Amino acid sequence: MTLSYIQAIVIGFLQGVAEMFPVSSLGHSVLIPALFGWHNLVTDQSAGESFYLAFVVGLHVATALALVAYFWSDWIQIIRGFFTTLRTRQIGTPDERMAWLLIVATIPVGITGLLFEHTFRTVFAKPEAAAIFLTLNGLILAGAELLRRRRTAEPAMGPADARSPDVTDPHGGVTRQLATLKLRDGFTIGIAEILALLAGISRSGVTMAAGLVRGLSHEEAARFSFLLATPVILAAGLLKVPDLLGPLGNGVRGQILVGSLVAAAAAYLSVRFLLRWFQTRTLWPFSIYCLVMGTSCAIYFA
Repeated sequence: MTLSYIQAIVIGFLQGVAEMFPVSSLGHSVLIPALFGWHNLVTDQSAGESFYLAFVVGLHVATALALVAYFWSDWIQIIRGFFTTLRTRQIGTPDERMAWLLIVATIPVGITGLLFEHTFRTVFAKPEAAAIFLTLNGLILAGAELLRRRRTAEPAMGPADARSPDVTDPHGGVTRQLATLKLRDGFTIGIAEILALLAGISRSGVTMAAGLVRGLSHEEAARFSFLLATPVILAAGLLKVPDLLGPLGNGVRGQILVGSLVAAAAAYLSVRFLLRWFQTRTLWPFSIYCLVMGTSCAIYFA
C-alpha cells in the first residue's frame, strides 16, 4: 500500500479547507477517498496504526501552524494576558478573559480525546457512519441558526465588559461580544467540541453553533472557534509525531511534506475568507451542503 502525490495533494487540500469550513475534515477524509475508489486509504483510516494515519498527523500539524500564523498577534496578547492573571490573580482585560476561556473550553475535548479518540476513529471512521454524521452536522448548523434568533445577549458582567457592549449584528438580533462570555460559556462550547471526534461532525461547525446559541455573533463565534481549534489540533498532531517519524512514515514522508504544505496554504486562505464571510453571512449554505452531501453519500454507501 502506498500514497501517491496526487492523493496527498487532494487530501491535503481537503484537510486545509474542511478543517476551517464547518463541513468536517475528518468526514471528508473518509468519504472522498471512498468516492474516488481509494479503498486502501479508507481501510487505513479506521485501522489501529497505518501509514495513512502518519500522513494525517502531518496535515493536522500543518493546519495548526497555519492557524498560529494567521492569529499570531492575537496569541501574543492572549499569552501575555494569561501570565498577567497568574501575577494578579484576577481577570481584568478581554485578552486575559480569552486566555482562560480557551483553557476551560479545551479541557473537555482534551480529556475525551485522550481517552476515546482511538475508539471513535476505529469504530466510526467508515463511509457509512461518516455520511450519517455529516447529515447530523447539517442539522446542528441549521438548529443553531434557528435557535440564535430566539436568544438575546445576557447583561454585561462588569468593568471589562463595559468596553465591549452587546451589539446588533447584520443578521438581526442582539448579540454579545467575546469579552462578555463567562467561563461556563467557554466550558459549554468545549463540551460541544467533543462531537467533532466523530467523523462527519465538524469541529468549527459545532463550536460555532454553540457560540451562536450562547449569544455570539457569527464573526465572533468563528473567531473563537478558530482560536479554540489551534491548541487542540496542534496537540493532537504533536502527540502522534512519533508515528510520522517512525516506521509508519517510511515511504510517505515526501507525500506528507507536499500534502502538509497544501493543507497549510488552504487553511490560511480559508480562515481569511471565512472571517470575512461571517461578517455578513450565516451557516445556512454549509448546513445545506452537509445535508445534501451526507444524505447522498448515505444512500450511495448503503
